[in-house]
Amino acid sequence: MHPVSLHSLATATHGQIVGDADGVAAFTRVEIDSRGIQPGDIFWALRGEHHDGHSFLVEARRRGAGLAVVRRDQLSQAQETWTTGSERGSVPPLIVVEDTLTALADFARWYRLPQEGLVIGVTGSFGKTTTREMIHAVLSATHAGVRSRKNFNNHIGLPLSLLELDQSHEFAVLELGASAVGEIAMLAEIAQPEVGVITGIGLAHVEGFGSPEQIVLGKGELLEALPATGFAILPGDDPVTRGMADRSSCPVLFVGESEYNHVRASNVRVANQRLTFDVDHVEYDVPVTGRHFLQASLTALAIAREIGLTNSEISTGLASFQPVPGRCQVHQIGPWTVIDDTYNANPASMRAACETLRYWHGANKRLLIVGDMLELGSHAEQAHTKLGRAAAEAGIDGLLAFGQHAARVIDGAQERGLHPSRLAQCDHLEILLTVLDCVLEPGDVLLVKGSRGMRMERVVEWLREKAQGVWASGQGPEMPQTSVPILQPLAPSP
Repeated sequence: MHPVSLHSLATATHGQIVGDADGVAAFTRVEIDSRGIQPGDIFWALRGEHHDGHSFLVEARRRGAGLAVVRRDQLSQAQETWTTGSERGSVPPLIVVEDTLTALADFARWYRLPQEGLVIGVTGSFGKTTTREMIHAVLSATHAGVRSRKNFNNHIGLPLSLLELDQSHEFAVLELGASAVGEIAMLAEIAQPEVGVITGIGLAHVEGFGSPEQIVLGKGELLEALPATGFAILPGDDPVTRGMADRSSCPVLFVGESEYNHVRASNVRVANQRLTFDVDHVEYDVPVTGRHFLQASLTALAIAREIGLTNSEISTGLASFQPVPGRCQVHQIGPWTVIDDTYNANPASMRAACETLRYWHGANKRLLIVGDMLELGSHAEQAHTKLGRAAAEAGIDGLLAFGQHAARVIDGAQERGLHPSRLAQCDHLEILLTVLDCVLEPGDVLLVKGSRGMRMERVVEWLREKAQGVWASGQGPEMPQTSVPILQPLAPSP
């Protein structure tokens, strides 16, 4: 964040300065977690679902915060605790606002106005973070820019990400997430993107949106927010996303493999940890696991072309891409290859996981370990049955399903001919680990995936401990005894 004066901050937030403002320097950083405060920071006291930032004013001041933004209805308490955390005779001012969350949005909106860097907004039902990172990797080959931190894509995270932008940056790639109609419009009104990307439409967060039609309506709000001077990138092979183009007042570029795309991939090749494809007779190589990274790669390529990068520069950027932790990251853990895709899951990304294993070569066995997909509402049972079918059709060697919908996954796999000896229905994590302990062999490839709430990273952590000999030496917690019927080693498919 470039330096912002106290009085400018008060103006932007419609706030009131309380305390001695004499000699107060400009501020260059906002922090909402008192544990991350650095000397001179602004501590923004937000009221959350479980914690209220006003309760941490003492700690924020002791760590050197130079200013705090607080709610008017908390002012008396805030003044008392703020003074307690300050050295005698040294009490920085407060800015008092009606609501600190609204004030954060107001500040980010005000801060955005003078910025000259190109702002790119990314939304969709899946692949937002990967696409964001791919765009950043490609554009960073020639330009300085920033992107959303971690999963900062909501009404708190987006303003904080926007405040990372400063006058030295030429672009910002911001992720916009939503679980209801109207949320993307609100975020876009703050960020004012000039380029809009929709990664794809699926059943993610359908419980919040209410229906697939509402998902389309909500995600398309990004297109409606774009200025006529901007442009949008949409998946051209999907009739649903192609049909959204009419909602944009600016040019729309379609990317995909079909002939009517503006940016079209051909000769697509997938190796274990490599994606290669051609666009206009130029070959591009991306160090990723899975064909599903093609859409993000084409999106980044299309944006780069529009702002003037050469084929060589784009190729360099794509080659530099590194997957985000928990999103199809490949690890060699002991004698096993583990594809860690544990960050989240929805029907589209689960299908992509099945396809990743389909094209994996050289494995002793290919094992898919899945947890429930959450927030699917009335679509949950059908979606999990379809997952089982997709796993069987991908020709994997073993499927272990964990969660309340595990039975549906197993039923779907059996419908498509996957033999019961290759299947395990696990209602509890301990049972899943017991089965996995029995079937693991050197050279196996395991893809682990599930919704965030299922915490499937625990399976990857268990594998690391097992590889270090913790379980074999008896140092780990005792595994439960279970009557799971499928405990014989899974043999590779003939």
